[in-house]
Amino acid sequence: MPTQIERARQGQITPQMETIAAEERQSPDLIRQRVAAGQIVIPWNPHHMPARVAGIGKGLRTKVNASIGTSSDIIDYGAEVRKARAAQQAGADTLMELSVGGDLDRVRREVIAAVDLPVGNVPLYQAFCEAARRYGDPNKLDAELLFDLIERQCADGLSFMAVHCGINLYTIERMRKQGYRYGGLVSKGGVSMVAWMLANGRENPLYAQFDRVVGILKKYDVVLSLGNGLRAGAIHDSSDRAQIQELLINCELAELGREMGCQMLVEGPGHVPLDEIAGNIQLQKRMSGGAPYYMLGPIATDVAPGFDHITAAIGAAQSSSHGADLICYITPAEHLALPNEEDVRQGVKAAKIAAYIGDMNKYPEHGRERDKAMSKARRDLDWEKQFGLALYPEDARAIRADRAPQDEATCTMCGDFCASRGAGKLFAGDLRGDKR
Repeated sequence: MPTQIERARQGQITPQMETIAAEERQSPDLIRQRVAAGQIVIPWNPHHMPARVAGIGKGLRTKVNASIGTSSDIIDYGAEVRKARAAQQAGADTLMELSVGGDLDRVRREVIAAVDLPVGNVPLYQAFCEAARRYGDPNKLDAELLFDLIERQCADGLSFMAVHCGINLYTIERMRKQGYRYGGLVSKGGVSMVAWMLANGRENPLYAQFDRVVGILKKYDVVLSLGNGLRAGAIHDSSDRAQIQELLINCELAELGREMGCQMLVEGPGHVPLDEIAGNIQLQKRMSGGAPYYMLGPIATDVAPGFDHITAAIGAAQSSSHGADLICYITPAEHLALPNEEDVRQGVKAAKIAAYIGDMNKYPEHGRERDKAMSKARRDLDWEKQFGLALYPEDARAIRADRAPQDEATCTMCGDFCASRGAGKLFAGDLRGDKR
């Protein structure tokens, strides 16, 4: 079956493109053109067919991904399913299942079955776990096992896959020549692949046999998300030579993969100060020919453990406004522990709010009407309308109900001294135009 990008190039508007056009209030043919150009991707595996279709890329609302998965310390399959459902309920657009503990086939399949979202993963995690279990040493991973595993995971119904193709011997040399890093390497898949390459004295098979990777994912129309295994794990490592070298390679591979008929995403950058976000996105878009950009975080400071969903939301809002297309949430547990259900909810909500703020600036022509309506509802003390316009009305209702005012028209912040009510009486006769 032709992929979405191949069908778009043949002039076909698929049902998924129609759905995206309707949801995003865009022309179906414009969506088709941008899919054909590789500027929009549609994670949608026909072997799974998720109920929700997510368009990611140029001219579309910034999407949010939530990541879940077991660890070697905590293996609870039911908890991961509950977290997956919590992420969907909180508004995640896509989900990544990133388990490294227990029966990895089981948890992946149960999560895929539990949600309506496109689900992705990182195949290197299971590959190195299986090599460690079979041979007692992850560095004994055989390339054939890796490629067989990628196909098995695609056949299970994954819609996108983060594959670390951009790490090669040259990028490792850049790392060494710059004196390593302040924050080290923080990608589990990236570190495992670097260790394998150094132990075996061989090139990364995902880079050396990139056409084989593309061939497998293209067979299932799985979006190839070019993972950033050398992403910065500290703001002082942001934009260093190793990270930029991997980004350059990934952008080249994105172009090659598109030419081969596979949908391509590029990932980056991890931890990054605010003043480097715009430049990072501009660089990726220029070098990749406008491929959609999947931003992990980005975390804008290293000193707020317990609140990294906030530090990442600040970076995510900036990223969205400058053209990022998909944001990976960060939870309050980042750097501290495996996230629980509440962490997942808080992470998704923070990222969704950040993406909304960024989209207000990315698309000012149609991105601020909701805020205008909310302003008028607050001025007029129309509480039901305020809840209806809120991104998370249940949370807003719960806070108000917990501290209910004596006068239902006000809130307990001001009570009898309500500024909106007082000013409304003074200027009600002056309202004109759309301020009414």
